[in-house]
Amino acid sequence: MRIDRLEVDAFRNFLHQSADFDPLCNVITGENAQGKTNLLEAIVYLSSGKSPRARTDREMIAFDAPAAAVRAQVFSRERTFQMQVELFRDRRRKMSVNCVPAKNNAALSSVYQTVFFCPEDLNLIREGAAARRKFMDTALCQLRPRYAAALAEYNRTYEHKTRILRDAEERSDLLATLPDFNERLIFYGAVLIHYRAQFAVRLNEYAAIHHFECSGERERLEVSYETVSTVKEPGAEVDLLRQQLREHMETHQEAERASRLCLSGPHKDDLRVRIDGRDAKAFASQGQTRTAALSMKLAEREIYKNATGEYPVLLLDDVLSELDPKRQEFVLNRISGGQVFITCCEDDRLPQLLGGKVFHVACGNIR
Repeated sequence: MRIDRLEVDAFRNFLHQSADFDPLCNVITGENAQGKTNLLEAIVYLSSGKSPRARTDREMIAFDAPAAAVRAQVFSRERTFQMQVELFRDRRRKMSVNCVPAKNNAALSSVYQTVFFCPEDLNLIREGAAARRKFMDTALCQLRPRYAAALAEYNRTYEHKTRILRDAEERSDLLATLPDFNERLIFYGAVLIHYRAQFAVRLNEYAAIHHFECSGERERLEVSYETVSTVKEPGAEVDLLRQQLREHMETHQEAERASRLCLSGPHKDDLRVRIDGRDAKAFASQGQTRTAALSMKLAEREIYKNATGEYPVLLLDDVLSELDPKRQEFVLNRISGGQVFITCCEDDRLPQLLGGKVFHVACGNIR
């Protein structure tokens, strides 16, 4: 899969810009704050309906503009697709694929997928559980439409339950609605656990290989999925997971009402990362944590390839400048086989090393 052409109007600092990309390698050069990351953000948004950094769609609309648009010609599954997203300040966005309205983000992800890697991802191991859950959610929402729908419903139900627990002290009648919300959390939560467990198995398989190679065959990486304690086999059938989730939630009802917090469910899940048997978050060096994070992101790309038969579009946003020469070489040796976008500073050696097309971004202009 690949992006052949991209057009942006009033998106971030791009007013009216377009670019035709190389099918394999595209190097985006430019000084800081000129729009390199904005260009990658537009590509990611068209693949998932979500930005890797903006909280709302309005943030991506250029100053003083009422709306923004991103259009692309995409080649995937031996077909050409025309994709478009329009963002508005005062109403809901519009999305379409081949001029047919797209109902949800899954309609975009079904055309092509992206793996986005930025310097912040190098801290994936050291950050809290929320960062690793986001890592899983971002990948699975593109791969599995059922997962994306379940996650959206789970999050909505979780917010409702949290408000009930918070307001119940003043309105005790709200507690009568808790059983219904608990059942909805159990119903959708089991779907999340089922898919996350499968993803973690594949992640562990591929990330271990990458880490072993990058560490000079000296270190062994292990990634395991952690969810609520009553779930003994996260990869089990969804019906069994629902029974086990219900058991966990029932034992936490009193604690939830006392703390006015939702304490039971996959919203507290995590990925445990170990290097040579030791908890990487607590004991790994900076070099080890970066190697582990690199391995997990490259493993994500392999999971997409095995699920779809095509490599996703890989976007590396100024990542290589944060790595030592050994890790730079490791990444560059493993990005062949699909379309890649790499941003770098003006004086970087990447354009000479990688070939392909080189684009220069300055003040929101692409040339």
